[in-house]
Amino acid sequence: MAPSVGVPEYFAGKKIFITGATGFMGKVLIEKLLRCCPEINTIYLLMRSKKGQGTKERLDDFMNCRVFDKLQDQSPKVFNKLRVVPGDILKDELGMSIEDWDEVQKECQLIFHCAACVRFDMFIRDAINMNTVGTMKVLKLAEGMKKLEAFLHVSTSYCRCELPLLEERLYPAPHRPQNVMSCVKWMDDDLLKYLEPKLIEPQPNTYAYTKSLTEDLVSQHAGKFPIAIARPSIVAAAHKEPMPGWVDNMNGPTGLLVGAGKGVIRTMHCNDSYQADVVPVDMAVNGCILLAYTTAIEKPKEIRVCNITQSGINPLTWGQALDMGRVHVQEFPFSVCLWYPGGSPKNSRLQHLLAAFFTHVLPAYFVDLLMFLMGKKTFMVKIQKRVNYGLEVLQYYTTKEWFFKNDYYLSLQTKVSKRDNETFYTDAKLINWSIYIRNYIKGAREYCCKEDPSTLPQARKLQKQLYYLDKAVQFIIYSLLAYFIYYYVIRIFS
Repeated sequence: MAPSVGVPEYFAGKKIFITGATGFMGKVLIEKLLRCCPEINTIYLLMRSKKGQGTKERLDDFMNCRVFDKLQDQSPKVFNKLRVVPGDILKDELGMSIEDWDEVQKECQLIFHCAACVRFDMFIRDAINMNTVGTMKVLKLAEGMKKLEAFLHVSTSYCRCELPLLEERLYPAPHRPQNVMSCVKWMDDDLLKYLEPKLIEPQPNTYAYTKSLTEDLVSQHAGKFPIAIARPSIVAAAHKEPMPGWVDNMNGPTGLLVGAGKGVIRTMHCNDSYQADVVPVDMAVNGCILLAYTTAIEKPKEIRVCNITQSGINPLTWGQALDMGRVHVQEFPFSVCLWYPGGSPKNSRLQHLLAAFFTHVLPAYFVDLLMFLMGKKTFMVKIQKRVNYGLEVLQYYTTKEWFFKNDYYLSLQTKVSKRDNETFYTDAKLINWSIYIRNYIKGAREYCCKEDPSTLPQARKLQKQLYYLDKAVQFIIYSLLAYFIYYYVIRIFS
């Protein structure tokens, strides 16, 4: 049974505090709330100050983001509901003034805590300060809020990577969060670097470890106010809103897509038969909004945990995604390419390392040699090292398969009206993966690489030239190989 109060009706008159507003999910969350809950009262945005920029300038910069194009055209006055709160998740009391702190505690009914560092390889002290200590400060703010109806913490479904099946429940962290936060305060960098591998084990990186710690920290506040934990899986480009394919960063699959599309990535260690649990950012945000809404309406004593995952409902394997990408990059090629897009994933790590040597390392040194001989600055080996490092970090997730229970996430569709279900869509079956990846490539080209659609004819011409060059190089290499086999191998045994 859907509640008698719909989602837009519930948010009418509400004041909301959001951390991580300038992040990928944060922008989409704000756009969705302003557009689909037009009677919302105020959205407080915690933002770091920038040198030479006041609050108004920061807000103007924020509103000029392409994600708000539709709102700028249809209802620009809605931006009056946004209020920047100068602050910093890393500072005491979030770096907020006493007046802002008191106002938020007195006026706000909901908190969306989206701020986090999503870098996998961040030094453990920095990751804990950002993800765990920062959350502790937001919880301190929440404890003093007079009207708080829901606290939503955005985590990740990869918070416990050692588990093949992640259920929608809390898991105790391997260490008490307070103890770890205390340790990173006094330990020096050398000691922390030495301890880090043992401390985070069996997690693959500091991101997963600190997300696990932070969930444990949040769980210690159960019963103080209604709490929900949203665990999205791999958050990727938008499915429909604010525009199909919108993405604003090179993290995760976007970096792979752009790198492969530009011919920089020719091989990766990946089991192409494993499922890629990808959730479009608009569906992830819709899930967070509905989760906050149901938590505020139902006021559960226990913490709600929601795995925002597709979990095989509309399965997509890494191999299928790469095959579709190869097709659609022909339609939307990048203007600046190192080589013709090609290559393939390798199930075997040895195969990948051999392929990387011949398709990544050798070409990089060859290009830099040419640059050196022409008296120009070398750059390709440096890029190749960064690419290979990125692939090493990501291969943990492309060579393993996880399963997520998402019963509560699926039940959200039954907890709202048909109209709200259409507005705040969460059903993965709605996605046509081929169309989605087509829009993803188009969006990455336009929004991340800042390439205007008018450059497409020239980019297609370049890609055709690279195709013939690629075939010519392959012909030369295979001819030389055949020549070597004939003259140096067959002659020896004849």
